[in-house]
Amino acid sequence: MRKKKVLIIDDDARNIFALKATLKAKSFDCLSSLHADEALELLKTDEEVDVILLDMMMPDIDGYEAIPRIRSIRSRREVPIFAVTAQAMVGDREKCLEAGADDYISKPIDVDKLLTLLARI
Repeated sequence: MRKKKVLIIDDDARNIFALKATLKAKSFDCLSSLHADEALELLKTDEEVDVILLDMMMPDIDGYEAIPRIRSIRSRREVPIFAVTAQAMVGDREKCLEAGADDYISKPIDVDKLLTLLARI
């Protein structure tokens, strides 16, 4: 059985490093990008991606702008996008879902919660 491939889009290399280490230990393959525009270019290729973990608060293109751009790529319309944000205030989850995210997880990431989300894909 093929490992699920997770694309991590986060402008903080430390977050990417920690997520990759955690996910690889749980038998996921990982790709990463520090910039949404770089991730969008990758998503236009034939690279297999089963789920996207998207930091919502990034410079240049934030998650709220990136989600519709990802959804506009025909081959990626159905790829689950999980919004990741340190903004864990009332209404943030709804704002992420309204932007087109499939689900939401706050930082610091609860690994068990993340694995539960990923188990659904």
